[in-house]
Formats: sequence, structure tokens, C-alpha cells
Amino acid sequence: MVFKKMLSAFGVGGPSVDTVLANPNTRPGLTLDGQVNLVGGDAPANIEHITLGLVTRVEVESGDGEYAGVMEFHRMGVSGPLQLAPKQQLAIPFQLPVPWETPITDVYGQRLHGMTMGLRTELAIARAVDKGDLDQVNVHPLPVHERILEAFQRLGFRFKKADLERGHIYGVQQTLPFYQEIEFFAAPQYAHTVNEVELTFVTSQQGVDVVLECDKRGGFLTPGQDSFGRYTVSHADADRVDWTQVVDGWLGETVNRFGGLRGGGFAAPHGYGHGGHGHGHGGGMGGMVAAGALGVAGGLVAGELIEEAFEGDDEGDFEE
Repeated sequence: MVFKKMLSAFGVGGPSVDTVLANPNTRPGLTLDGQVNLVGGDAPANIEHITLGLVTRVEVESGDGEYAGVMEFHRMGVSGPLQLAPKQQLAIPFQLPVPWETPITDVYGQRLHGMTMGLRTELAIARAVDKGDLDQVNVHPLPVHERILEAFQRLGFRFKKADLERGHIYGVQQTLPFYQEIEFFAAPQYAHTVNEVELTFVTSQQGVDVVLECDKRGGFLTPGQDSFGRYTVSHADADRVDWTQVVDGWLGETVNRFGGLRGGGFAAPHGYGHGGHGHGHGGGMGGMVAAGALGVAGGLVAGELIEEAFEGDDEGDFEE
């Protein structure tokens, strides 16, 4: 779906913009191809720049609790200064690289419940800026992501929801200011020890860091706690490995890891891939999150309503 509107910042009779994607479906590490179509208004317009930005919904912890905000996490200029004559029509093609860490929004052709993604077009004229066009983007998993998600389903885990959490995971080479959590209800064979499992992919050109968080049930005299595991896999191994066996091994190690990250780190896993180290205390992935500045253009849009930014967003469910 394409969201269009006149550029209100420039008044009635100003120029309009319509960004058209050749295909709104993409994957991490690929590109989004399309063109920005401009139509001149009633008077000449000196355009300072045209910029595209990928935006998404991110959960943010604050002193007042958790709230959702719209964050622009990747941007690219498609045009510098140019003059647009009255009623002139101009098409500017582009290829926007999709960052490797871009979160997944769609699996098996269905939207992951809780995820949304858009490509926003920003036009600047005489120091007035209008973010005038928003196009829905669908980010599909890479093969190694698909194999791991399929393994969770084959093991009996049921998808619950997905979201993006602001912060950085300790010990992981992470470039974006947030990470994705894909949450599952525990499979029957784990239900006696685990309530839920959260899965995080941190992807690079070489491979994927897979972070697992198991919400462990408490016993008669012991409280519940979270345990963590981190494993590194290569893109090249997507079709070389029995992923059901591998993921089952990861889960077994993570569940049996006493105290998770408590006490200054966990031992390197012995299963497939390479183990990692972390620290922290307390429940949730927050125990692995290192504080730091956002360091992204745009940042979090204060006061911008999700309903306005992603009007008509249709959230599906990752279920077969």
C-alpha cells in the first residue's frame, strides 16, 4: 500500500511527491528499487534535497514505563539541489541498500504480528521540510533465518509476537540502535521448565548472531529466572545443517545454563557455532543491553503517533 499526500509544509499549490517502489518486498542485505515522482506546483520551487529513510516502530523504556515511537534508522539522499518548474513532472530513480540488521517483518507471506516498516520520503524547500510520502516495506528472512524459524515450528513452538527494543546487546557487533525480539510460547517438551522463548537475530554480511532468552519457570522454593545463549552461524550453512537438531541443542544448553547471565557471564556453548559472553542481572533482554547514544539520523520522533505514521497498517500472524 502506498500512502500519498500533498506537501502541506509548502502550502496549497505547492509541489507534490509520490515515491513508487518497483517491489516493496526485500531481504536484509538487498536493495529497495524505485523512483521518486515529483510534480511542480503553481510556482517554481528550489528543492534543497530529497532524502529517503527507513522507519519502524520501536519500544522504548522510560521512567514512565514503556512506550512505542517511530524511529528512522537508515537514510539516503537521492537528490541534491534542483529547480522544479510549475507543473513540471520529474522522476528520480534510486536503489536504497537495506541494512543487514534490518528486522524481519514478514514470514511465509504473512506479517509478523507487532511489526511494521515504511520508506519515508523527505523533501526540503527553503528550510521547510515535509516528510510527505510513506510506502509500506516488507522485509523477508534470509535463508538461515528461515531455517531457524522453521526449526522452532517443527519443535512445537508457537509464535506469540515480535517487537523492536531500543538498546544494544552486550558482546554483539550491532550497528542499529535496536534489536528485534521474536517471541514464542514454549513447545510441549519444554513447557515444564520454560514459559516463553525470545529469539533475536543480529545479522551481518558474514552470518548471524542468534541470541536466545528463555523465561524459566520457578520451582517450589526457587523463583523464575531468565537464561541466555548466544550462537554464531554462517549464511553458507543454511542448507548444510539439520537445524531442528541444532536449535534443539541450543535450547537445551540455554535452559540448563544456571542463572543465565548472573555472576558475570556464561560459559561458551558447546553446540553448533561459537559461544559468546555477556553480563547483567535481572529479567528480560535488558540484562544484556548496554546503554549508549542512539547515533542515528532522525532518531526517535517525539510525539509522532504510530497510527498517523503507519495508517492502515495490516498486521498478520506468523502461523501456518
